[in-house]
Amino acid sequence: MKKKAVIVFSGGQDSTTCLIQALPLYDEVHCITFDYGQRHIAEIEVAQKLSKQLGATVHKVLDTSLLNELAISSLTRDNIPVPTVNSSGESLPSTFVPGRNILFLTLASIYAYQVQAETVITGVCETDFSGYPDCRDEFVKALNKALQLGMEYNVRLETPLMWLNKAETWALADYHNQLDLIRDQTLTCYNGIIGSGCGNCDACNLRAKGLNDYLGNKADVMASLKSKLA
Repeated sequence: MKKKAVIVFSGGQDSTTCLIQALPLYDEVHCITFDYGQRHIAEIEVAQKLSKQLGATVHKVLDTSLLNELAISSLTRDNIPVPTVNSSGESLPSTFVPGRNILFLTLASIYAYQVQAETVITGVCETDFSGYPDCRDEFVKALNKALQLGMEYNVRLETPLMWLNKAETWALADYHNQLDLIRDQTLTCYNGIIGSGCGNCDACNLRAKGLNDYLGNKADVMASLKSKLA
């Protein structure tokens, strides 16, 4: 029986690194990108290009525009400015899209049920992140249990980046000999600029800091990564 995985795929650094890691591990890798009326259509275009370039078995773009109607965020509304630095206070940043990962992981799991894939992979992480509650390990485990109960299907939500910091995520790309592709061709920037991005938004700050940390201390970061992969 073929091993199959479904990846929630945005064409950003994290999901593309997950795709690179998954390709040699599964017979089929299905990418799903969600069109929810996000701020930049370039995200979908980058995802389509990268999934084809890297050799995903299938790439689907699903219309989830209903989320845009319900979720008020600077990633769904042009009139809400993207913050330059994530707030350290109690409030969530305006880039948080409420319910996004609940919806995306649920739909990806339904798709996994249909194609008989045992694994759904997402690039969420709670080590270096913007404070989104739906990126936490506790949330993923709770949703995974609910999905298994609701579908009577043993789908497994995998989060290969959950306990990696951004430097280690860069090291993972380098481990698979794809550092340049991740650096130059992925889109992480909240302002829709491919590669190094705008340099001012929170996503770009996290990405650049992680890359600088990795390049400045390659041996130690790679050793830390390998110990976590073991």
